[in-house]
Amino acid sequence: MEELKKYITEKGLTYYIETYGCQMNAHESEKIAGVLDSLGYCASPEKGTADLIVFNTCCIRQHAEARLYGNLGALKEHKQNVPGSLIAVSGCVPQQPDAAQKLMRRFPFVDIAFGTNGIHKLESMLYDALICKKRVIAADNDDSIVENVPVSRSQSPSAFVNIIYGCNNFCTYCIVPYVRGRERSRQPDDIIREIDELCQNGVTEITLLGQNVNSFGSGLSCNVSFSELLKRIDTQTGVKRLRFMTSHPKDISDDLIDCYGRLKCLCEHIHLPVQSGSSRILQLMNRRYTREHYLNLIGRLKERVPDIAITTDIIVGFPGETEEDFEQTLSLVEQVKYDAAYTFAYSKRTGTKAADMDGHLDKKIVSERLARLNALVKQTMRDKNAEYIGKTVEVLVESAGKRGREEMSGRTRTAKMVSFESGSALIGQYVMVKIDKIMAHTLHGVCVDRENKS
Repeated sequence: MEELKKYITEKGLTYYIETYGCQMNAHESEKIAGVLDSLGYCASPEKGTADLIVFNTCCIRQHAEARLYGNLGALKEHKQNVPGSLIAVSGCVPQQPDAAQKLMRRFPFVDIAFGTNGIHKLESMLYDALICKKRVIAADNDDSIVENVPVSRSQSPSAFVNIIYGCNNFCTYCIVPYVRGRERSRQPDDIIREIDELCQNGVTEITLLGQNVNSFGSGLSCNVSFSELLKRIDTQTGVKRLRFMTSHPKDISDDLIDCYGRLKCLCEHIHLPVQSGSSRILQLMNRRYTREHYLNLIGRLKERVPDIAITTDIIVGFPGETEEDFEQTLSLVEQVKYDAAYTFAYSKRTGTKAADMDGHLDKKIVSERLARLNALVKQTMRDKNAEYIGKTVEVLVESAGKRGREEMSGRTRTAKMVSFESGSALIGQYVMVKIDKIMAHTLHGVCVDRENKS
């Protein structure tokens, strides 16, 4: 591909990536950037002047897909204003059955469409588009795991690492298994090697990613469970903080719970999506656990680590949800007292079982319930944050605050965002901060000591 690299370098081509969706999408954008950087592209700070615009997409909710199409339509004139420019759509949207072909027909100015499993093919796609002047589609369901794809990460002390791809759960509302395919686990040695290299380059906090990290081990010939992987990371790498997401409640093991408090690097935080507080709705969702089972898990986690932070995902307005079902969700939130909750109105996704269910709710009812839930979540978040006032906590400095170097911000081990006054703290350091007040969603404090990790 030397011809392609020479072409890109001589013309000084630039790229701009716009990302929709979850942490998985964000990490995949880092891989796309890594491939482009390796080919000689330079990142552009502005979309309007970029020679290559990539929309890395999410299709888990209708809103994200509609937003993509609106933004794509606005780029029709971009091809005229920037001669020779390319527009690419990647990620989950093109990976849906026939979606890439439909997208290319609807937007004839789009040059490349590729799915979640096609990033390693981007070099050849760009050759066809730039050199051969072809429109390219690469959105097949290739479920192979390709290692050593270049990754361009920001200069941050934290990094994402994929450990498992795909999903076997088939929750009735979710399009992900149809888009990202079946579960495939990376080899443990490859994961350890990647984390070790990141640590050698200054990263001290790792977040392991997967649609269901608890299923790690699927497809492997070696017998390594998720909890065993955590233990290996703790003893075989230099990582100071370790997080993971997302966990499925049906697969939380006793061994995983036992890892909390025992593994030095494992942070006292778990993201455990509940989706609904009603066992009846959970059954309709095919979540394969009950309200009682979920609450039992929460109790065991809090018994293991009393100060553990728990965050969750909740869907409001699933087909057939009654007021009684919704009240059970509210009561569960009150009982668990989440540190944070990501709440969503049910989004109908063609191809899922829920899309064909009876009992789809009026949007006004869903909107009213979502507002009630958000009000309760806001209060529980404030109550949990208030518990930190007067405490001194360890914060990993991630960025400058709104007032530049006079204020910095970072996260605690419990994933609380903290802003604090300190004119000398550097990004990547661990500092001790005494919390003096709470904001809407964050904590505020004063730096009282620091441990230089730079």
